[in-house]
Amino acid sequence: MDELEIDAVAEVELDDPVLVEGLPGVGHVGTLAVEHLLEELEGESTLVRRVYSREFPPQVSIENGVSELTCAEVYAVDVPDGRDLLLLTGDHQAQSNAGHYTLTDAFLDIAAEFGATEVYALGGVPTGELIDEYAVVGAVSDESLLEGLEDAGVEFREDEPAGGIVGVSGLLLGLGERRGFDAACLMGETSGYLVDPKSARSVLEVLADVLGFDLDYESLDERADEMEDVIGKIQEMEQQQSMDVPTDDDLRYIG
Repeated sequence: MDELEIDAVAEVELDDPVLVEGLPGVGHVGTLAVEHLLEELEGESTLVRRVYSREFPPQVSIENGVSELTCAEVYAVDVPDGRDLLLLTGDHQAQSNAGHYTLTDAFLDIAAEFGATEVYALGGVPTGELIDEYAVVGAVSDESLLEGLEDAGVEFREDEPAGGIVGVSGLLLGLGERRGFDAACLMGETSGYLVDPKSARSVLEVLADVLGFDLDYESLDERADEMEDVIGKIQEMEQQQSMDVPTDDDLRYIG
């Protein structure tokens, strides 16, 4: 296999589409968001491209006993009463710095091929602690994009996220700007410890507002409830462990 191979699975006509990326990252926020979009818009979505690369981990996925080489996938979505979408998803990112550049260029090539001029990268920004209120932090490729996203509730904070944005999400802004795309990254706050459906919902609500489409969040809320149960059990275990730690009085016993 070559370093990079792109399979053209289908060809469709799209109306002013937007590329939306949701590859694995902090809290799996981007992945959950794009998976939910595909679930809710299944009737309007078509798999159009598969991207294979030696930069992905050397493995296959298995479904019903049948293997599929690791890849990224791009779905075209005809959104009723909204902007059409190109949804980029997959189970892995590249394993090297050079691979991130190679794959991001390929994703932007696909976006340009379908006539997209805007890009939204979706992800999470870690807080290091469990949270109740989920803000969405943003970054853009050009100052002219700030106002519209601020009106949708996105927060732009000085020097945050600390250390910048790594991987495909960051390069979609950097390389996208150099290639003439309007690019933004929407990052939902998340603890960073667990898969976070609530953070994914906060990001999707902003995206839906900006691009003008409606979504049902019932299945995502159900996943959030499941995670709340997991968090509750973890907190119970932590409390129990703290109660079991011997006190100074306990340690003074002399037998």
